Amino acid sequence: MKDLLEYKFLIPLVLLLGFAPFFPQPHIVEKIRMLMAGTLRRPLDIFDLAWHAWPFLLLGYRVVRGITAR
Repeated sequence: MKDLLEYKFLIPLVLLLGFAPFFPQPHIVEKIRMLMAGTLRRPLDIFDLAWHAWPFLLLGYRVVRGITAR
């Protein structure tokens, strides 16, 4: 069975969805700054953080799985 978590799918997903929108700053950067400052309170902001973070988490899972499989 072909692995659906291949890097050729995950890296573009991280670059496009994880960092979108690109201007003036990526949403993930803005939401992490809000989290660190303690101002991440609105449900929409929390959802936005989760939405932009899941590609990074999936890529991290794939990297760890690739390292431990050897």
